[in-house]
Amino acid sequence: MGGQPVQELGWAGSRSARAEAWRSLRRGRLGLVGLVILLAITLAAIAAPWIAPHDPYQGSLAVSRLCPAFTTCPNLAGSFAQTGPTTGSIEYLLGTDVNGRDILSRIIYAARISLIVGVSAVAIGGGVGVLAGLLCGYYGGPLDALVMRLADVQLAFPFILLAIAVVAVLGGGLLNVIIVLGIGSWVPYARIVRGQVLSAKNQEYVIAAQAIGARDPAILFRQILPNVITPAIIIGTFGVAAAIIGEATLSYLGVGIHAPTPTWGNMLADGRAYVASAWWLATFPGIAIVLTVLSINVIGDWLRDFLDPRLRHVD
Repeated sequence: MGGQPVQELGWAGSRSARAEAWRSLRRGRLGLVGLVILLAITLAAIAAPWIAPHDPYQGSLAVSRLCPAFTTCPNLAGSFAQTGPTTGSIEYLLGTDVNGRDILSRIIYAARISLIVGVSAVAIGGGVGVLAGLLCGYYGGPLDALVMRLADVQLAFPFILLAIAVVAVLGGGLLNVIIVLGIGSWVPYARIVRGQVLSAKNQEYVIAAQAIGARDPAILFRQILPNVITPAIIIGTFGVAAAIIGEATLSYLGVGIHAPTPTWGNMLADGRAYVASAWWLATFPGIAIVLTVLSINVIGDWLRDFLDPRLRHVD
């Protein structure tokens, strides 16, 4: 009696479940496309030292604002274009920035930062939120009231303004950005898990575990958690995309990860003054953000449909 709900989630690790997941991906072609794109971005980020054509930190003013390969560089007054290259070079496929650094190499290395921030922020926010939701839902009382009021207070402030204020006090940098984005995202996990636990703690398998003398930690983490974690996993998937956008926003505003570390946000900030004359400076980092976030959201949509037993079906 006590093990039945856990067994319902046990399909997730079985061979037949993996086959079912693959069939589901093939049915939902959009999810498969999103997965392929995200895998390509992830592999490129991991292999950055070997596949990036240039050093992302080193440049040459002789090729400052060189346009992408197979395009004609605009005639920029007072720039290299009047004495230097007038067409793009295959050596710099996506062109160069104002300091002559290769755009493609910087985008590849920036993918590392974005993925690290996204996954780490979700790990922190999800860990704190799930634990808070478990404890509040199971014990209730003053702890529940206190934590939920803290959640209400945090939700009362626009997150981006709160993040800017905290980062301005703590200072920029990768670690501080991860901490701010992680701590700032715990509320949805806590609310969803709390609601699930309020229902689950009255189920027969929990009552049976209590009747045989199981301790609260065992009940929480071995009985209840496996049966309430699915919504948190789905929230976490979308949370990775939200954290990537959050990091890009903070870096764009100059309070996140600072130059010369390549991030998509500070690359956009570097290119905003040259949108009319050097469109590639902001266009390609923007495309990288869109592709990454869109692929994660598409995977999240598929994961939500696949993990929801009301929507999951087998051909």
